[in-house]
Amino acid sequence: MLSDELRNELLAFRKERDWEQFHNLRTLSTSIALEAAELMEHTQWAKDADLQALAQEHRDALAEEMADIAILLTYLAHDLDLDLGTAVRQKLRKNAAKYPVEKAKGVATKYDRL
Repeated sequence: MLSDELRNELLAFRKERDWEQFHNLRTLSTSIALEAAELMEHTQWAKDADLQALAQEHRDALAEEMADIAILLTYLAHDLDLDLGTAVRQKLRKNAAKYPVEKAKGVATKYDRL
């Protein structure tokens, strides 16, 4: 996901501020959800036809919210001793089994209804 160098920089940033004491599964997962909600606020009442223009107009703000989510997720993965890249690969394999191309291509249907 993030480079080892950037991950280490994030961890050093947190350590220098002694913020590990405030981070656990509950606080980090809650913060991730809150940051995701802040990301959604940018499009909450927008029409689908306006989303592309809105994404360009709010590009910097969207990037900041996405960065907040990535930072918090990096902290959580580190604290739980999880390799995020491995977790993503495993989930991708599961999704490939649940959503075979021949059934899922071009369809926005949940796997249990394909």
